[in-house]
Amino acid sequence: MNAEEKRLEESRDRKSHWKRWGPYLSERQWGTVREDYSEHGTAWDFFPHDHARSRTYRWGEDGIMGISDRRQLVCFALAMWNGKDPILKERLFGLTGNEGNHGEDVKEYYFYLDSTPTHSYMKGLYKYPQAEFPYGKLVEENRRLGKNDREFELLDTGVFDENRYFDVTAEYAKADVEDILIKITVTNHGPAEAELALLPTVWFRNTWSWGHDDYRPQARATESLGFKREHGAVGSTAIELEHRAYGKRWLLCEGEPELLFTENETNAKKLFGSENRAPFVKDGINDYVVHGKQDAVKPEKSGTKATALYNLRITPGASVTVRLRLTDQEPKVARMSAPRLVLAQAPKTELFGQAFESIFSARRKEADEFYAMRAPKDISEDARNVQRQAFAGLLWSKQFYHFDIRTWLEGDPAGPRPPESRKKGRNQEWSNLYNADVISMPDKWEYPWYAAWDLAFHCIPLAQVDPDFAKEQLTLLLREWYMHPNGQLPAYEWAFGDVNPPVHAWAAWRVYKIEKRMRGKADREFLESIFHKLLLNFTWWVNRKDAEGMNIFQGGFLGLDNIGVFDRSAPLPTGGHLEQSDGTSWMGMYCLNMLAIALELARENPAYESVASKFLEHFVHIAHAMNDRGGEGVELWDKEDGFYYDVLHLPDGERHYLKVRSLVGLIPLLAVETLEQDIVDKLPGFKRRMQWFIDNHPDVANHIEVAEVPGKGTRRLLSLVNREQLGSVARYLFDESEFFSPYGIRAISRFHKDSPYVMRVNGSDHRVDYEPAESSTGLFGGNSNWRGPIWFPINFLLIESLQKFHHFYGDGLSVELPTGSGQRASLWDAAAEISRRLTRIFLRAEDGSRPVFGGLQKFQTEPEWRDHIYFHEYFHGDNGAGIGASHQTGWTGLVAKLIEQSGSGM
Repeated sequence: MNAEEKRLEESRDRKSHWKRWGPYLSERQWGTVREDYSEHGTAWDFFPHDHARSRTYRWGEDGIMGISDRRQLVCFALAMWNGKDPILKERLFGLTGNEGNHGEDVKEYYFYLDSTPTHSYMKGLYKYPQAEFPYGKLVEENRRLGKNDREFELLDTGVFDENRYFDVTAEYAKADVEDILIKITVTNHGPAEAELALLPTVWFRNTWSWGHDDYRPQARATESLGFKREHGAVGSTAIELEHRAYGKRWLLCEGEPELLFTENETNAKKLFGSENRAPFVKDGINDYVVHGKQDAVKPEKSGTKATALYNLRITPGASVTVRLRLTDQEPKVARMSAPRLVLAQAPKTELFGQAFESIFSARRKEADEFYAMRAPKDISEDARNVQRQAFAGLLWSKQFYHFDIRTWLEGDPAGPRPPESRKKGRNQEWSNLYNADVISMPDKWEYPWYAAWDLAFHCIPLAQVDPDFAKEQLTLLLREWYMHPNGQLPAYEWAFGDVNPPVHAWAAWRVYKIEKRMRGKADREFLESIFHKLLLNFTWWVNRKDAEGMNIFQGGFLGLDNIGVFDRSAPLPTGGHLEQSDGTSWMGMYCLNMLAIALELARENPAYESVASKFLEHFVHIAHAMNDRGGEGVELWDKEDGFYYDVLHLPDGERHYLKVRSLVGLIPLLAVETLEQDIVDKLPGFKRRMQWFIDNHPDVANHIEVAEVPGKGTRRLLSLVNREQLGSVARYLFDESEFFSPYGIRAISRFHKDSPYVMRVNGSDHRVDYEPAESSTGLFGGNSNWRGPIWFPINFLLIESLQKFHHFYGDGLSVELPTGSGQRASLWDAAAEISRRLTRIFLRAEDGSRPVFGGLQKFQTEPEWRDHIYFHEYFHGDNGAGIGASHQTGWTGLVAKLIEQSGSGM
């Protein structure tokens, strides 16, 4: 067991709280639903970026490359000023959903380079232009562009020309649970000397202004811990922090920075023309540094927000390092040959100097040892780097998420009452929801809120490095203060009542097996506990989404945004409803996931055998309905095309296939599982019920295929698609002119590039084209596109399903790979090829380029950029370029698992 694994064990056993501090700040708190108190739910407009420096947040805090405790009471982050910007750079800038021609989009360059699961070591990089940051130009240029234009990016403004920018690298190393070393290194890449004001900032989340609790923590300068530069000592200053939740701690600052203090209070006079509650406000430090207002900061050097101002002058190519320490260990100044900061209880232990650097070196080495155990030994250094940064992105994307819907709806005692419309508006039916936890976010700027099905996928690669955190995340959404009393899981804050695909059971089963393989011990308590909660959610699905009780499910949105002909979350313009191929398939998959869990639990508790039987029966009914709806001869499988489609059910009873070749027709492949003879034989109750069901339902044979395996006995295949249908779908799946891109499986077939699907309703055309990049429609804000690009979550599930089919059919079933090539491959090899194509997105090609960077030449060619990887939300269906949210390491972090599985060839 290496050092990081020991820390994980101590954290799991609650011996040491190694995860108390971590990267739990958001990167965008402004423009979120939880900060929105507008009459009509216009979150982006109610709290814009321009308010963020002056206005106190109600529900959380944000910052650049920052950390906080797990309750986000004490926060630390970087701020900086290049001497030209109109404001301090305290938070990342981007376009709102209304400003961007493809929805919201961060317009900054920053990278998560490393992190261990306990955050004992972390490293991040922010690239800051030396020219004035072009806030206005980014808004203006993107506003005039249309849906068919590419986005206007920060590089396009020219502010990085001649490499006139700073690399600002933040590193954190924990000496102990509450003793955090901080190193900030600034490098001038430009051709001339440049100045930078660096402001490491510490502050308290405002919990005192809302009328619930008026306790106010305090930060103050500690004169006794400061000394001037002398005899080789570089000097020091210190800020003492006191919060009743944690007692005292200190931010120790090496050197002689100027300490500035203000209050984390709203500047109401500036924003709204009303009187301020306090004479010193949130943007006081900004006004002091940028505008020279000497009276904007507190002369008594105390408050709830403080910073250490380092004025740096850096020559071309040079670097300057600033060292700080956030610690609960009381320091004092000791006089040696020169003054030094030491531990009060151990005066020979220096807090800076060589001891500081030794701790950093040790933590880096321990991080290397930890990740060496998680990468296949035969992969390239490039693949190793991609996997390491994928894990780093996942771990940096943890965020303290706080949202109390009841309080949000009713308002705070000290605040104005929310508009009456709120009681009938967004999320009003979720008054049970109270969230105050560290949660894995899809992207802490673009999506700084959890999403139910995203989170399930996050947990797969997270389980590779921290199974405990993965299990906690899956369990969290099933808690009574998250899950609705009716059993529905909260989707995301813009609409908690939306419906995401039911993949929670799949993720729980996968995490259970990953941990069992890693640790050699199964956590049955976790599996049993989560199974009981999932039963409630399964019942909600059955009762709410099967409109006619025919085992055909509608589902609605189902996470695939604009994939359909119509908005699947809204009433159909034709009337009637959709019988959704993917909705029904997801439920088939859900049944099989629950069956697998029940069978595992039944190994030690026979009571689960009857539950397993019910899921088997339910699955067979769904499989039958997919091919003969309610005995009416209507099916979602189109025999003519050999593909699955949604069926439009009109009010007059007519039904029509919506013949869009999309993931909707591939998702039936995901509902597949095998039953092994040795498991069935150990469960006599289940075996007896299964046999009775087969004997009394002659059609069961169409949905349960049987094979005799030498030395293994009878193996049964449970699948929505039979062998013939599998072969037919595979022809589309592996056709490079249809779904099979050089970089994975497309969301919609390339066939629709020249043959768009058009349906005319009420004088309007409803059209689906193949769009391999950004969406040309405004559906779901226009910042997401399922009409052609490559998405990791469905690709990952398809790989897994093909492996399961191969487990049953073996080499006896092969497919043409690619279709039309004349070359045959097993389903296992076909799955491996998808995996290789997906990982190829991030790896350097023979010419040194990475497909993910597309046409961004600076990223493709320059050493300071080319090895810093972005894990985008989705990828161009033809060339693999990254599109959408640039830091969605969440589900795109699945590439870390693919690299582990693929090994050689990466």
